[in-house]
This record gives sequence, structure tokens and C-alpha cells, in this order.
Amino acid sequence: MENQPTVKDIAQFMIDEMNKDKNKYLYQENIVMSLDEKFGKLACYYNDNGNLAISKKVLKMFKELTPGVVWDRSEKAWRERNKSDEQDKRQA
Repeated sequence: MENQPTVKDIAQFMIDEMNKDKNKYLYQENIVMSLDEKFGKLACYYNDNGNLAISKKVLKMFKELTPGVVWDRSEKAWRERNKSDEQDKRQA
């Protein structure tokens, strides 16, 4: 019997996917589909608007594991922090 992945495993998968991108971006629309396909209900749920969303527990762990990453609202993606980002904020 295969071990069930943990929240940390799923967050690490997100990090690995971000690292595959040459610009170090992780687009929400793409990763939510990948998470749903690979991990199903462990990683995703349908929000009040009926949209597929990443589990709050997974997002919390991703945030803990990636202190140098910010959410870029205009790109709807996570990316590495750059010099122009406010150092105490997680959104750009």
C-alpha cells in the first residue's frame, strides 16, 4: 500500500514546479489543475464560487517553506521576491 502524501509533500511539489520554470513563476491556474490531477481532495477543493482552489493547509505550508516568495496579484502567480518588493509583505 502506497503512503498517502502529506501537506508538506504537496507544498514541496509546488516548490519543485516553480523551480522548473526558468523565471521561477508558479501560476495558480496551472498548479491547481496539476494538484487536482496528482493529489485530488488532499490538495484541492471547490470554493464558494464553484472554482477549484488550493487547500488552505497546503497554502499555509507552502508559505512556511518559501519565505523568499511573494504572490504577484497581477500575474496570479507566486514568484521569487525581488529588490523592488516590500520586504515585510508577501504580496506584490
